Amino acid sequence: MNTTPSRTTTPSTPTPPAGTTDPAEGTADTVTEDATGQDATGQDAAAKDPLAEDATGTPSGAADATAASDDVADGTDRADRTAEADDADEDLEPDPFTEARRGVGAGAAAVVSAALGVVALTGAWTGRVAAERETLIGQIKTSGGGSAAQQISEIYGDAWHTTALVNGVFAVLALLVGVFVLVRPAFGVPSEKPQPAWVRAVALAGVALGALGALISVGMYFDLFVALPTAGTPAAG
Repeated sequence: MNTTPSRTTTPSTPTPPAGTTDPAEGTADTVTEDATGQDATGQDAAAKDPLAEDATGTPSGAADATAASDDVADGTDRADRTAEADDADEDLEPDPFTEARRGVGAGAAAVVSAALGVVALTGAWTGRVAAERETLIGQIKTSGGGSAAQQISEIYGDAWHTTALVNGVFAVLALLVGVFVLVRPAFGVPSEKPQPAWVRAVALAGVALGALGALISVGMYFDLFVALPTAGTPAAG
C-alpha cells in the first residue's frame, strides 16, 4: 500500500500567442460596449430606435405632439383675439336700424312743418268754425239794437280777427317744427351720416311757409292789409 499523499496539480493557463486576443478580454469589451449603448459597429443604439428618448428623457413622438398642441393653442389664441377685435369694431359702428329710424323721424317732422305752413296760408276748418261762432255771438249782442259800427265790429270784425289768430297759431307751429328739424343734428347724438338733403329742403320749406303765414296773420289781426269797413254818415233830411 502507498502511504504517500497525492498532490493536486493546478493546470497552467496557456499563454496565447502574440498577436491574438484573449477571449476574456473580448467578452469584457463587449460588455463595456453594451454598457455605453454602442454596438460593435460603433453606432448609437438610440439612433436605431425611432422611439428612443431624447436628452430630457421625453420620447421624440411625445415632443412632436407637444409642439403640435402648442401650435394649435397659439392659433386658437390668435383667432380669439381677432374675434374680439372684430366685436369691438362692430360695437363702434352705428346701428343701421337706429340711423334709419332717426332719418324717418326727421323726414316726418319736416313734412309736418311744410303741411302746417300750407294750412297757415290757406286756412283750416277750425278757423272757419271759430269765425262762424264769433259771428253768431255778434248777432246775438246786436239783436237788441246797436249802431252800424258796432254791428260791423261784433259780427264781421271779431270773426276776421279770430280767423287770423287761428292761422297764426298754425304758422307758428310750422315755424317751430321746421327749425327743430334743422337744428336737431347739432344738439342730438353725433352721427357719421349727415342729414338727408330732402329732409333739410322740406324743413326749410316749412320754415319759409310758417314765417310767411305768421306775417300775414299778424297783418290780418291788426288790420294792416285790409281795414274793417266803416259805416257811412247818414244824410241829413
